[in-house]
Amino acid sequence: MEFKIEKHDHYTLIQVLEEKLDTHIAPTLKSELVLVSGNGEKNIILDLGKCKYCDSSGLSAILVANRLCKNANGTFVLTGLNDAVERLITISQLDTVLNISSTIEEGANLISETEK
Repeated sequence: MEFKIEKHDHYTLIQVLEEKLDTHIAPTLKSELVLVSGNGEKNIILDLGKCKYCDSSGLSAILVANRLCKNANGTFVLTGLNDAVERLITISQLDTVLNISSTIEEGANLISETEK
């Protein structure tokens, strides 16, 4: 299984269980994100705690999640970034566009604050 999806009160948590978020995994992740969003979920936390590598297709999936949440007037939070993935996001200047938290709890708090 590539992902673990948990529905919480105010958000859906999607955990990527693979070490690489690349061309093999990203299309499936995009499909899952569209399904979650299509089910009315507007707040998503994407946990990349197990991910050690991300390529451009992985970044594309992350941006799809961000756009789906924005379009639904919700919040997208990226969490659990290791150094290599965080560096890629910074180099791509996506750190200025995305909500990034250190932990899932921090992400959940961020969503709670924006819900008020």
